[in-house]
Amino acid sequence: MQVIKVNGKEIELEKATSVEVYLESAGYQMKRIAVELNGEILPKNEYADRMLEDGDRMEVVTFVGGG
Repeated sequence: MQVIKVNGKEIELEKATSVEVYLESAGYQMKRIAVELNGEILPKNEYADRMLEDGDRMEVVTFVGGG
């Protein structure tokens, strides 16, 4: 089991999970977010290939439109 932090909250992962799979399972809309992983902005084209590891820190920012 792996433990990561997402927006300051501890999340337990039962198996190896990519950033993309985690974000989709958590209900994020991929077009409306930006991800910082361990202090660095993660390009969207790396979400599918980047595997989360025990101790990772991820910040997910959601863009909200409006007027």
